[in-house]
Amino acid sequence: MAVFSAGLVSLAIEVSASRLLSNYFGSSNLIWACIIGSILVYMTIGSIIGGKWADRNPKPEMLYSILTWGAFTTGLIPCIAKPVLRAASTAMDNLEISLLILAFVVVLILFSIPMILLSMTSPFSIRLLLDKDKTRSSGNISGRVYAVSTAGSFLGTFLPTLLLIPSIGTYKNFLVLSGFLFVIGIWGLFSTKMGLKQILLKYGWMFLIIFFSAWFGLQGTDKNATGQVYEKESAYNYIQVQQVNGYTLLRLNEGQGIHSIYNSDTLDYGGTWQQVLAAPFFNASPYSLDNIHTMAILGLAGGTSARQAASVFNNIQIDGFEIDPSVIEVGYDYFDMNIPNLTVYAQDARVGLRNMDSRYQIISIDAYRPPYIPAHLVTMEFFQEVYDHLSEDGVLVLNVAQIGGDRRLVNALTATISQVFPSVYVSDVPDTFNSMVYATRSTTSVQNLYANYLQLDESGDFPALLRETLETTILNLKPLENSDLFFTDDRAPIENLINTMLIDFYREGGIKELQ
Repeated sequence: MAVFSAGLVSLAIEVSASRLLSNYFGSSNLIWACIIGSILVYMTIGSIIGGKWADRNPKPEMLYSILTWGAFTTGLIPCIAKPVLRAASTAMDNLEISLLILAFVVVLILFSIPMILLSMTSPFSIRLLLDKDKTRSSGNISGRVYAVSTAGSFLGTFLPTLLLIPSIGTYKNFLVLSGFLFVIGIWGLFSTKMGLKQILLKYGWMFLIIFFSAWFGLQGTDKNATGQVYEKESAYNYIQVQQVNGYTLLRLNEGQGIHSIYNSDTLDYGGTWQQVLAAPFFNASPYSLDNIHTMAILGLAGGTSARQAASVFNNIQIDGFEIDPSVIEVGYDYFDMNIPNLTVYAQDARVGLRNMDSRYQIISIDAYRPPYIPAHLVTMEFFQEVYDHLSEDGVLVLNVAQIGGDRRLVNALTATISQVFPSVYVSDVPDTFNSMVYATRSTTSVQNLYANYLQLDESGDFPALLRETLETTILNLKPLENSDLFFTDDRAPIENLINTMLIDFYREGGIKELQ
């Protein structure tokens, strides 16, 4: 049971560590590599120390003492990590890189002691079992011990993700794991005939320290955020809702981007959301508002683009795909997502689109924000699926974030999309580092956009929001730039590209001037 519990908690800590850090630093492969690499180093150290310690002091009470200390140090992780990471969230907002790196390293070190202690249990248990039954072979015993440990690890992989973190959050998840280990460790100590009084004298202080550390360390919100009215950890995201200057904002995970915005008095928010409205007007003129009937949004978030589209295109039916059910709930509760012509699907964008029989006139993809770019949504094969789900007058519109004005990501994506779509256009969004990529299923010309603007202006049926959107799109059109890089399902080095862009961004001293 000691080995099973140590295996369970070890993997649960590893999975929880990724979630803890992704809320503040993202979930890129680089972050995962740092977590897994450091955890493996700690486990290696623990296995070596555990084997040597077991040879010097092969007593059951020592094994259960190690497990109890592992429980104690696991319980301290959230109490220390939360204040450190709260400071990191402020550093992230202010792009204070040195403080971010320091906070990241401190939290990684927090995992060292419990992981080392828990990794000591398997070699220690093997030694005790060999002493207890010398008739059994060491290979047989070792195999059984590691099989039991792996079985515990299997359960520990799913327990935090599917149950604990969505139910009680990442920080309290560590306290539950700590409490479970305490039960096993103290149960083991009882089995060695150690009395209750002796156990309390030797280990009771641990409970007091964890209690008071949790009382002080876990107070307050997870992040320092102006006007925060809601926060939650779901199976997919750390979710924040803020109310600032009369606007409701949705932020996810590390919080660098605003994923949705709402104000009951207006639908004109600037930014990227309303630029989706320009997509169908790359088709040949005249193209009237009544022509537009179907739209899919991959990355619905709180439904800002859906509300804007529904207000401009009266006859439109919208399918919105959002992988996180908790984000969908927030959309209804805080962002007025009760739109009669919107159907919401809690599905991964690519899988959801693939399963639809419908063809759309607009497919909007707003699931990108460096370093949050799912590799399976940037590939030539994915864009072929999008192409196949568009009507003959269908248009793909894609929101792509630059990094400090660096356009390499935009260029790589337009190069990839151009492998599938005959006509591709780029328009920058003023006062942001975002570009909108438009790609039409049929061969079109930018002259269509100009002609449709003039036709709408003459018709008298030209909603103010659409007028502003088309003017912004026209005035900020950019020529396509060449790129030797494009992405496929087999090879999509998206994170390598973004890491290079980030390094160059920091090396050059920050944000370039907006062009």
